[in-house]
Amino acid sequence: MNYKNLLIIIFFTFLLGCEQYNTSKKITDRNISSKYKNSGFALIYKDILKDEKLISKKIDNRSLLIFHKSLKKNSFVKITNLKNQKTIIAEVASNKAKFSDFYNCVITDRIAEELSLDPNEPYIDLVLISQNSSFIAKKAKTFNEEKNVAEKAPVDGIKIDNLAGTDKKKKVVKKDKNFKYSIKIADFYYKDSAESMISRIINETNVANTIIKKISKTKYRVLLGPFNDIKKIESTFNEIKSLNFENLEILKDV
Repeated sequence: MNYKNLLIIIFFTFLLGCEQYNTSKKITDRNISSKYKNSGFALIYKDILKDEKLISKKIDNRSLLIFHKSLKKNSFVKITNLKNQKTIIAEVASNKAKFSDFYNCVITDRIAEELSLDPNEPYIDLVLISQNSSFIAKKAKTFNEEKNVAEKAPVDGIKIDNLAGTDKKKKVVKKDKNFKYSIKIADFYYKDSAESMISRIINETNVANTIIKKISKTKYRVLLGPFNDIKKIESTFNEIKSLNFENLEILKDV
């Protein structure tokens, strides 16, 4: 074999290797997108949020629809109330709505009602249902029928009695002692990598309450917190947005 033919073989072998790498990368990316999962706080839609420009689009509060910033329109998600384990299937109405990054999605009053969500602690787990799942193949028709029923049914509001001459007692809102959450930054294979991430957060933000939690021999989790107030979590969440972390999660401490 002469030198020229050898160079040709090497060149085509290199191209084949690049193609195989690109193909495997595409498959990996596709698998990641089909396994989207996030735990955090949902924003329960109210018209006043639109009026005050805290959200850019309206949504029918009787529907089983949500707004999400990255999932495709018309994709299906399973939403779980992590306090009582109630679940519901919802459809992404849009990924163009603008709202605070602190919330992992916008849900309707109907969804909040079905899940018995606490409006002061709307903590949920959101999982994308794969297009290849049995739900998409067999249950989409049933979902649409249930959605139509839900959209026709009224949403019960909170009724307040206002009777003249009746003594009124102020309702004291007690702070939930079990409200304890942390922001999950990421999991790392090596402790050194987790410590490097901690250093970056401390050096580039004003956040100080950082934690490394050993999950296993090969998993070190970087957390911020814990927090006992939703406003404090939101403030810290907004503080670290400048670092451009992807898919931050809020985890309830047990």
